[in-house]
Amino acid sequence: MNFAIVRYLIGWMLGIESIFLLLPALTAVIYGEAELPAYLTAAAISLAGAALLCHRKPKNTRFYAREGYVTVALCWLVLAVIGALPFVLSREIPFFIDALFETVSGFTTTGATILGDVEALSHASMLWRCLTHWVGGMGVLVFMLIVLPLAGGQTIFLMRAESPGPAVSKMSPHMRDTATILYAIYFGLTVLQMILLLIGGMPFFDAICVSLGTAGTGGFGNWNDSIAHYNSAYLQNVITVFMILFGINFSAYFLILTRKFRQAFRIEEIRVYLGVIFVFAGLIAFNVRPMFGSLRESFHHALFQVASIITTTGFSTVDFDQWPTFSRALLVLLMFIGACAGSTGGGIKCSRILLLGKSVKKEMMCLIHPRLVRVNKMDGQRVPHEVMRSINVFVVAYAFIFILSLLIISLNCEDLVTCFTSVATTLNNVGPGLSLCGPTCNFDFFPPLSKCVLIFDMLAGRLELFPMLLLFTPGTWQRNK
Repeated sequence: MNFAIVRYLIGWMLGIESIFLLLPALTAVIYGEAELPAYLTAAAISLAGAALLCHRKPKNTRFYAREGYVTVALCWLVLAVIGALPFVLSREIPFFIDALFETVSGFTTTGATILGDVEALSHASMLWRCLTHWVGGMGVLVFMLIVLPLAGGQTIFLMRAESPGPAVSKMSPHMRDTATILYAIYFGLTVLQMILLLIGGMPFFDAICVSLGTAGTGGFGNWNDSIAHYNSAYLQNVITVFMILFGINFSAYFLILTRKFRQAFRIEEIRVYLGVIFVFAGLIAFNVRPMFGSLRESFHHALFQVASIITTTGFSTVDFDQWPTFSRALLVLLMFIGACAGSTGGGIKCSRILLLGKSVKKEMMCLIHPRLVRVNKMDGQRVPHEVMRSINVFVVAYAFIFILSLLIISLNCEDLVTCFTSVATTLNNVGPGLSLCGPTCNFDFFPPLSKCVLIFDMLAGRLELFPMLLLFTPGTWQRNK
């Protein structure tokens, strides 16, 4: 383990976080709020940590997969701890575990909250919560690749550890250029949504927060009743469209920008993703039709909620916990499916579900025709054995974490629906669950141990499990010989 480069990269991350902390501090100045010292203090602590860790550049700057995964896991832990400080210092969330839960939920784009009254927060804290979504959506390490002066192809290990999906593809021969392209697309879509929301009459501050939350597929909002507060079909439709857009693999946007339209529209995962959205929305719309005035209205809310859950955003326009069992079961299923690989969404990912389905079909064909030679393909290309192996291992690790978390949570929670969906919604970075952790409730009732388990689940889900698991592997910490 090259500890020097890990220390150096964490220092760079703290420096970047100190800059982001100045934005809510500026918001406190604009609105004349008393939370200004809390954000300035947190920014100063973050900057001091950066100066301490980056005072000397390591002589050996080479790192590999082990350093990459450990760096990403530790960076996200440190990022969340420092990000929780303003809530504690301002006393808006006085207990550190609660503040850490809220911050981890923000950075991992989960959107689960311990707050019973979001509207009581200052504008500075509202912006910080939504800004954590935007920073965590694309990944702070991906952003760091743009500004960090590291040479060679080693930075691919950072992007692989932080980017969601079974594989990471380069949009450019250089990882810095790839990171720049990703953030340019990300920023452009965020600004476009903000403009469309402003055209629809949404207040400027709300448009910023909602756009940041949608872009990161996070779900934190400024009102207790989420997007239902605006009571505008236009605004809700805009948010629906952009939730779906941010759940698409960003490689497709790059192909469209480079006028490779045929390649973009041939991506199987995107076709499956969009198909699942509209099929599930149609099924739910017919199932909840008696609860609304017309089929059009029921489809409007069904499509919004399906888009919100499959992209793991977590916004809501209605209390879907009151919907029929069939509709709620479909929404829980969507929590596990998730969005596309290479997007800001969470969940298992459509690409993994698609490839697992192809594997089942292949095995069934081999049982019927034992001498048949068949390979799994996606987008016309043969899927390497290593990718299939990693998907199988991911599913096993996912099931292990899910079951263990469920058992621990159940020690202090008697409602099985609450236990199951609280783990499902945090491990898949969705936000609201069902029953006691539904869209009109919060996670404050969980005891500290359960909150710590859910914090781990949120981090593990956002980082694709293995970076967090490696922290508990003794071999990870052995020095290089």
